[in-house]
Amino acid sequence: MGKRCKVSWLRVLCVVLAVVSVATLVTLWTIAITGRERDDVTAAWDRDRLPGDLVPEFYNITLRPRLKPNPNSNLYIFTGWSTVQFECLEATDLILIHSNKLNYTKMEDEHFVTLTSKGASVPKIKSTWFQPQKQYLVIQLRSKLTPRHKYQLFTQFTGELADDLAGFYRSEYKEDGVTKIVATSQMHPTNARKTFPCFDEPAMKAVFHMTLIHPTGTIALSNEQKLIFDSGPIHKKLEKTWLQTKFEATKKMSTYLLAIIVSDYAYLNTTQGNIQIRIWARKKAIEEGQGDYALNVTGPILDFFQSYYNISYPLRKSDQIALPDFYFGAMENWGLVTYRETNLLYDPVTSSISNKETTVTIIAHELAHMWFGNLVTLRWWNEVWLNEGFASYVSYLGADYAEPDWNVKDLIVLDDVQKVFAVDALVSSHPLTSKEDSINLPGQIMEQFDTISYSKGAAVLRMLSDFLSESVFKQGLSSYLRHFSYGNTIGSDLWKHLQMAVQDNNVSLPHQIDAIMNRWVRQMGFPVVTIDTSTGLVSQNHFLLDPESNVTVESFGFFRYEWMIPVRWMKDGDVHTDTWWLLEKEGVQLKTGPSWVLANINVTGYYRVNYDLGNWERLFSQLSTDHQVIPLINRAQLVDDAFNLARAQLLSTSLALRTTSYLIKETEYMPWQSTLNNLNYFHLMLDQTEVYEPMQEYFKKQVTPLFLYFRNITSNWTKVPEKHTDQYNQVNAVSTACRTGLPECQNLVRMWFRQWMDEPERNPIHPNLRSAVYCSAVAAGGEAEWNFTWSQFQDATVASEAHKLMLALACSNDMQLLERYLEFTLDPAKIRKQDATAVITAVANNRAGQNLTWQFVTKNWDYMFTEYGVGSFSFASLISGVTARFSTPEELQQLLDFEEEHKDAGFGSAALAVDQAVERTEANIKWVQRNKQEVLQWFSSQTGNQQS
Repeated sequence: MGKRCKVSWLRVLCVVLAVVSVATLVTLWTIAITGRERDDVTAAWDRDRLPGDLVPEFYNITLRPRLKPNPNSNLYIFTGWSTVQFECLEATDLILIHSNKLNYTKMEDEHFVTLTSKGASVPKIKSTWFQPQKQYLVIQLRSKLTPRHKYQLFTQFTGELADDLAGFYRSEYKEDGVTKIVATSQMHPTNARKTFPCFDEPAMKAVFHMTLIHPTGTIALSNEQKLIFDSGPIHKKLEKTWLQTKFEATKKMSTYLLAIIVSDYAYLNTTQGNIQIRIWARKKAIEEGQGDYALNVTGPILDFFQSYYNISYPLRKSDQIALPDFYFGAMENWGLVTYRETNLLYDPVTSSISNKETTVTIIAHELAHMWFGNLVTLRWWNEVWLNEGFASYVSYLGADYAEPDWNVKDLIVLDDVQKVFAVDALVSSHPLTSKEDSINLPGQIMEQFDTISYSKGAAVLRMLSDFLSESVFKQGLSSYLRHFSYGNTIGSDLWKHLQMAVQDNNVSLPHQIDAIMNRWVRQMGFPVVTIDTSTGLVSQNHFLLDPESNVTVESFGFFRYEWMIPVRWMKDGDVHTDTWWLLEKEGVQLKTGPSWVLANINVTGYYRVNYDLGNWERLFSQLSTDHQVIPLINRAQLVDDAFNLARAQLLSTSLALRTTSYLIKETEYMPWQSTLNNLNYFHLMLDQTEVYEPMQEYFKKQVTPLFLYFRNITSNWTKVPEKHTDQYNQVNAVSTACRTGLPECQNLVRMWFRQWMDEPERNPIHPNLRSAVYCSAVAAGGEAEWNFTWSQFQDATVASEAHKLMLALACSNDMQLLERYLEFTLDPAKIRKQDATAVITAVANNRAGQNLTWQFVTKNWDYMFTEYGVGSFSFASLISGVTARFSTPEELQQLLDFEEEHKDAGFGSAALAVDQAVERTEANIKWVQRNKQEVLQWFSSQTGNQQS
């Protein structure tokens, strides 16, 4: 799945709701705490989790969204009726059910809530109230419910169909000049309770019978197929302009997987075996063929996972829908997957190869969940990593099956492994698995959906599959899914089934799987493996970017930062086929004499590698004479490891910079991208200092051969490179050459952009290069270029093209334009709420916009956090992006002052990000003080401008 505008509750209370007709007034009765003080702080309604004495079996839910605002309040609302049948496991006189921002109505002779049962006497309701802190509707009974008997709870309610991207919400877009409304949903992780009262915990699985009442001219979608096709209204007093659509009962599933949508969308469809596949989007997008690619790859991906899991797809249909407004990148609702438009739609005319890869990998990620996550669901949110990390890992496998010529599987090293190393090397990181009782509140749950869960989870599962072998891994996985189908599990259940597969296949491991994997999932961080080729000594240590950090043992299991490490290695170009295990702090294995050694072949292990200086020199010699002897992925690894080892003071920064010397002969994408990722840190830290100019000169010299290489193989930029990763590296060549001031590149970009400005209806820039060209042109241009780009952004009908233009607008060097653009993020008519964070962090990434962005965020924080909406901004990403350049004591103090000023209100899901920002800034200050002069001298020596 690929992460809420706070609605004023009092505002909603003022609304007089029409439930049966315009002429029929209903009394709005809001459940509230009656003012009683409760001394028992451990009362059930004050606890974070449901008590478990009631278990839901099924829900009957009817929802009626209004796609036009109420004329009195100007609010969009929905009304609902819900019946939940539950079984009583233990006698209790208390019913707790989640409810948030719902208003319960009382109609004439009917109570807002009724309790019934066919097989037992039904206690009278004594009192009801709402517990807003824990988001409970509390129903106190006069006597106890009877164990092993079933009861039904009926409620009527209304809620706001807000634009907060959470629960049942509205999304707006314009088509042919007309504003249109989509009523859609995002229940994950704790927002089903904002749509209907429910037992909103993943272990509380139930069957859902869904009915939607919607305007004529619209279609209704949910997890299952329609049972009744747009029949007449459900209530005889409802207007004739309303339709009713009922859906087949769902499989037994968690509340967070429920999906409901009302729109006037169009669709494409096909079948794969007995599975109906449909791609839904705005009518214009479907007409323009933007859904074709998604339709073409969905069937093969489903086939791949049916084979991979050895289990048939559990449903009869697979709907995927592109939404204009969506908080996450996508959401794996069972049978109705929701996406941001940029992630599902692909336009062959304007979309890049990167957009195409995004579409296929995200589809693979979400469809992987149909089994792992939906069919079998983790019991609680403390093990989010196993769900999201697994889907992230196998998304590369599914995408590789759909696009076998791309070799996309290798890119996990850049996109996940190296990315998460940067976060997991901080003392403010966290283990993959947390103690269950430490993750309770919605904000804490949202914090779990971070880079650690997704990317580290993917990395350690890839490592596990590698040392088991993929066939053994798949066998254990299939056994696990079959055994726990339609149920809930904990992570150790997977280890047990993988261990069974290990035993069945006589796989030799140094320990049981749980003993090996607990080291990786129950303690934060990762090791650096150090190999001394002169003595053969191999050792491991907890890798920290700041070695002076104070680390406490907070893992449960007290492993004291030791891991059982599978080591794959090669010597002088020959790969050793057997895996060697480092099980203790030290071991003796790799004494090689004059030969060079390279460990962690293809980076299948989740660790960094350091060597004695003699081995580093031999590796440099190999790179300079014949770099292709070293595997491609490991060339990227050497760069990334060296730069980060230098940041951790385990190598000199000059030695790390030497890994870039051979790049003048390198044309492959992965080493170049790894280098640019790491050099980005140097830009962030030093681009306001005297280091900037010699650094630019050096990389202009290094990238010029690459720029010329792509100019030649594309016949002077008139063709597209054939290889998938070459298309990516062509973008690197253009963006780096232009950024470092290569005149030929800058003239080329200006020419292309001027041609487009002269003839706006004909864009001469290839889609692959548009992000790089747009940014370079806006950066070099003035208000005319910015205004042209803004107008093109406003008129863009393809989401991926709009996204490129949106980010390019942040590249300007004009402070007034950047300030204007930042203000646009607070106006959803200009910048959609889902995109506000991306725009702000893009401006912050611009060396001209850093200070401006920090001032903007601190000035508007309270408004963004409380009024504009938690569902609108990804506050963790916001904090991380805006503080990425912080590297001075003054900036650290500003951050600490900001933390102190807002500590009482809290930071919600951004709390961990604030801690990490402080730690990162402290480390940045030390790095600059320690390395600035050395870096200046090295770059100057390479460009012939030696500093004194």
